[in-house]
Amino acid sequence: MSEGSAAARPRPEVGRQGRRVLIPTIITLVALLFLGAIFTGVWTDRLWFRSVDYGSVFATMLSTRVLMFVVFGALFAGVVVLNVWLAYRSRPKTPGPVRPNDPVVRYREAIHPLRKVALIGLGILLLVFAGSSAAGQWRTFLMWRNATPFGKNDETFGRDISFFVFDYPWLRFLTGFGFALLIVSVIAVAVVYYIYGGIAFSGKNRKISRATQTHLSILIGLIMLLKAFAYWLDRFGFSVDSGNLLTGITYTDANARIPSKNILMAVSLLCALLFFANAIWHNWLLPGISLALLVLTSVLIGGIWPAIMQSFQVKPSEPDKEAPYIEKNITATRDAFGIAGVEKQNYNAQTELTPQQLTESAESRVSTRLLDPTLVSPAFEQLQQVRGYYSVPPTLDVDRYQLEGTDNPQDIVIAARELNLDGLPANQRNWANDHTVYTHGYGVIAAQGNQRGSQGEPVWVERDIPPVGELKLDKQPRIYFGENSPSYSIVGRPKKNAKPIEVDIPRGNGTTAEEEEAAGESPAENVTQNTYDGKGGVDIGSAFNKLLYAVKFSEPNIVLSNRVNENSKILYDRHPRDRVAKVAPWLTIDGDPYPAVVDGRVVWIVDGYTTSDNYPYSEKVSLDEATSDTLTGTGAQAVLPSDQVNYMRNAVKGVVDAYDGSVDLYQWDTEDPVLKTWMKVFPDTVKPKSEISPDLLAHVRYPVDMFKVQRNILGAYHVTDPQTFYEGGERWKIPEDPTAKGSLQPPYYLSIQRPGEEDSRFSLTSVYLPNNRQNLASFVSVNSEASDTENYGKIQILQLGSASTVDGPNQIANRFEADSRVSSALLPYKSAGTKVLFGNLLTLPVGEGLLYVQPVYIRRSATEGSYPVLQFVIASFGEGIGFGQNLDEALRVALGIEGATPPTDQADGGDGGTAPTPQSVEQLLQQADAAYDAAQQALEKGNLGEYQTQVEKMAEILGRVRAQVGATPATPTPTPDGG
Repeated sequence: MSEGSAAARPRPEVGRQGRRVLIPTIITLVALLFLGAIFTGVWTDRLWFRSVDYGSVFATMLSTRVLMFVVFGALFAGVVVLNVWLAYRSRPKTPGPVRPNDPVVRYREAIHPLRKVALIGLGILLLVFAGSSAAGQWRTFLMWRNATPFGKNDETFGRDISFFVFDYPWLRFLTGFGFALLIVSVIAVAVVYYIYGGIAFSGKNRKISRATQTHLSILIGLIMLLKAFAYWLDRFGFSVDSGNLLTGITYTDANARIPSKNILMAVSLLCALLFFANAIWHNWLLPGISLALLVLTSVLIGGIWPAIMQSFQVKPSEPDKEAPYIEKNITATRDAFGIAGVEKQNYNAQTELTPQQLTESAESRVSTRLLDPTLVSPAFEQLQQVRGYYSVPPTLDVDRYQLEGTDNPQDIVIAARELNLDGLPANQRNWANDHTVYTHGYGVIAAQGNQRGSQGEPVWVERDIPPVGELKLDKQPRIYFGENSPSYSIVGRPKKNAKPIEVDIPRGNGTTAEEEEAAGESPAENVTQNTYDGKGGVDIGSAFNKLLYAVKFSEPNIVLSNRVNENSKILYDRHPRDRVAKVAPWLTIDGDPYPAVVDGRVVWIVDGYTTSDNYPYSEKVSLDEATSDTLTGTGAQAVLPSDQVNYMRNAVKGVVDAYDGSVDLYQWDTEDPVLKTWMKVFPDTVKPKSEISPDLLAHVRYPVDMFKVQRNILGAYHVTDPQTFYEGGERWKIPEDPTAKGSLQPPYYLSIQRPGEEDSRFSLTSVYLPNNRQNLASFVSVNSEASDTENYGKIQILQLGSASTVDGPNQIANRFEADSRVSSALLPYKSAGTKVLFGNLLTLPVGEGLLYVQPVYIRRSATEGSYPVLQFVIASFGEGIGFGQNLDEALRVALGIEGATPPTDQADGGDGGTAPTPQSVEQLLQQADAAYDAAQQALEKGNLGEYQTQVEKMAEILGRVRAQVGATPATPTPTPDGG
């Protein structure tokens, strides 16, 4: 037993040795994995930036961040380590008597043998943390380094606004960095002196050595010196600080807080001098008194004095005292958000419209968009999806195009037909299909915004694969970069003599992927194949690049698959917003990129904003709160960051090619100093505005998030009189969306004819309500036609007078639903189990009044593959409500015009492009007879499709006859396809 026990004794030592080897090994492996991940991220970013020709952006960002990491990290670590080393060198040679079980002795005995390792470890730790913190401020540094003057001074300090926007944030960072450096140094030095006996707190040995006093006095003196600088900087901070009343300097700030900062600055300088002197005198009495004086002064002068002034001098007459500062706030806010030039006019909206005014307003009504982009997505998918692996977004975009046979551009609802891997059958989902076969979408789908088909379906202006239509998508319809593209795809020319493998153009009878699967066919069997030959993407053919991207995407198939060869490219970061944000990280990106057909190709247009939260006197708003409405966060529009900003410009228009992913940035705001600053930082990355082609310019529109922020600000800042602003009685609010309770109503793109203008203009529109009321306060619109260089971006507010009361959107929506004619017409649909969907409630000026228009969609809920169809239009002008199959019919009913009849029958069922022509009952009956005869002829020939069309046409005409003679308006039976 004793021998066995003796033999077993060394084993714990072996275990301890194993652990001693294992722990460093694990640490080394973790460090290597961490460094490897960093290297993979940096190197793949380098490859990506080079692939889009923005390598200089990556180089500038990386070099700046590395430089700031090294300089500030080394400075922080070096200063602290130097102070620790000096404290160790200055430690007492004999620590003095030691009490039994004194913990300081144990600390000293434990640390002393490891002091060099501990010092190196402390330096590395501080280097990493301080360097990382500083590297995150690379934007602040570059803006300060390349600052561009605004050419405008603030009214309090007389400094150019660039000081607040560019210099102030950098000085704040340096101040905070300095405080952290000195405070950490004081703590580290105090700990060293305590451990080595320079500071004693126990027993009768309470003492501080002379070396300790000298060292700490110098460090605390530097803190006091830096505190004096911070007080000097605080004075400028009042110009950008938010208070209860406004952002910027108030009466109390100007007359109490700023003077108090001057006094505290002087006291801090005195404290600094006394602490520096104490390094020689070694007497803590005067420095202690000065420090107590600073604390007392900060309480009395920095806190109590302003509070007394605010309570007893300002509050009793606050409107008068604060009036000059409110005026500065109003002026600065309107300048900072680009609303200084808003045109505001009184608008005594009429509630009656004569037949002559109705005729004169024909152009405005005809161009009114009735197709609701939030409801027609299922119709686009069901009618134009082509295959189950294609899709369109849940909310579509509105643009305008010049179509054949029209004098002016027409409002178009458009969507890119993008790839949707979720539409593939489950047995087709694998790595090869997801990342090498199904790689791209195809073309766009577009429909007239103001027309409907005979059954309420969209009227296409661009459709099918290959594309057919009027948008001239004749060069490159494929979409490799979009809002719904796969995370990555590997494309490129296959190996020699290999067939293309990418699914491209569907062919055959248009069956869905599910139907093909049921028939035992692969979806790829009924398509032509394609090989990507665009310039976009990163070359991935080398073994090194394969390994990098296998690590990046955690996918070994990238290395193992023979589909990844020397000709392959990898496409990733494919969302248009992501691509623009990556090449221009100094921009805030609009939440709604939209597709456009430009020069025969599909491109994505992305708006970029320059922002700041340091514009003096300007009110701060939260971007996410100001831009949130029904559509944000639903896939239609991305949510903006929660940044607080008080300056915003639509500085850049970004264009992303849907085929090759190339990114072009164009200078849009040529006067923006923030943009000019970034153009100095990244030269040659933003192209001049003059290089925007006419075809691209035709599709540039006023950005929705910019308008939302301006709309939010104008709710209060449409008032320019300080007294009225203070009272708050004229403040407006954005209405709740009547179609989505609990969310704000989004702005709408419409072509409208604004008062004082001769032609309809593509505009972004919204309305306001008075606070705590539901009636309409005003109508606001902004000209969104970029080709109209003189008027683009001009905001017009039509403020309703108190003499007339116009219902707000929710009041109108309630009236629509409660109207007996509307209810009776919709009752058969509701009884048949169909869904009645009320579309976007539009407001537009017509005939010196305001017209409400709301499309009504019908959708069969029990039928697979059904989609909403535009069935009716409701209109309200004044007190009247009209209901019809088109806008003109509804408006005539609402106005009660005698002999009101809808426009002449049109093949597309739309509102047409000319003013309506009244028809008699006899004329309508003749048309019905003609349709009946045509139906019989089609039946005899066996053409059942034409027969059905003519029968439906006859039924529609007879319904109009019944409506004209006073009977209940016709309510066509829902068609099997959801109509």
